[in-house]
Amino acid sequence: MSDPYTRKIVNKSFYHSKADVHGKVIVVLDGRLENRNLRLINPISRAFPKGTIIELIGTNDADATPGSTVDAISYIGFVEISNGGVLLTGDEVSWKNEILGRIAGYDDTHMPNHQNTILTMQTRKSGRELGMQPGDEILIKGFDNNS
Repeated sequence: MSDPYTRKIVNKSFYHSKADVHGKVIVVLDGRLENRNLRLINPISRAFPKGTIIELIGTNDADATPGSTVDAISYIGFVEISNGGVLLTGDEVSWKNEILGRIAGYDDTHMPNHQNTILTMQTRKSGRELGMQPGDEILIKGFDNNS
């Protein structure tokens, strides 16, 4: 079977519009590593049913893209998806009406337990450093190319 992402024949232009994905913080994490060796998978999107748990991990590595390896990370937290949806690289992730970062890609290390979702952040901070609390809302912004 031929992976269209590896062959680079599928890209973000295939996505015309998509709904916002909402979530709630269920675990706040505190920690950082300089040598995590996360291997971002090639696909640019992941579909998550309602109730799925994802782990948000931050990096300030500007080269973090699907297919790359990320070492410098901060652990943000675990989030339960409140409505089913699709996450796409480049999606804006917000907390308390502030942009945390943009989705850089996904790492499958802990699948099928949970999906590591890596965010490119301006300043790499943990969930504790940010002041997150369980129950805080997370918004992953959708888009509509008609507007």
